Amino acid sequence: MTRAAMALDAVLTEAPRAEVPALILADAALAQALGWDHVVPLLAAGLKRTDLRKRGDDLRLACHRAVTASAVEAARLAVDLARRASLLKGVAPKLRAKGAGAAVKIFLTQDAVAPSALPLPDRAARRLCDRLVDLGAVRELTGRDTFRLYGV
Repeated sequence: MTRAAMALDAVLTEAPRAEVPALILADAALAQALGWDHVVPLLAAGLKRTDLRKRGDDLRLACHRAVTASAVEAARLAVDLARRASLLKGVAPKLRAKGAGAAVKIFLTQDAVAPSALPLPDRAARRLCDRLVDLGAVRELTGRDTFRLYGV
C-alpha cells in the first residue's frame, strides 16, 4: 500500500491534474507489490476526489480505506460473474445452432459481444443472443433496439 500511495503522491505532486494516470500507476504499483499478473482498479474505484488532494500518511490511510471498500465490491462482482459464466456453460448444451459452442466461448472471453462477431449468419446470431437473454445466460448491455451488445 505504501508503494501505491507513493506513486500516487509523486504523480499528483508533479502534475496535479493528472488524476487518471496517477490512479492507473498507483493500481499498477499495488498489483506489482502483491505479485498479481493484472492490474485491478481498486484505488481508482475507491478513492474520492477529496482523497487525491491528501499527501503523506493521510493519502496512505485513504488508500487503505479505498482498497478495503473496493475489494469487497470486486469480490461481489467476481462471484456474480462466476455464477453467470457457470449458467452460460450450463445452457450451452441446450443450444442447437451449429456455431453455438464457438459463440459461447466468445461470450466467455469477451466483455461485450455484437451478434455480428459470432460465427453465425446475422439472423441466427441475433436469435441466439435473444435466446441466451431469455435463458438468463447473457445480458443485453446497451438498452437499444439496434446495434446491441451482449455480455455475461
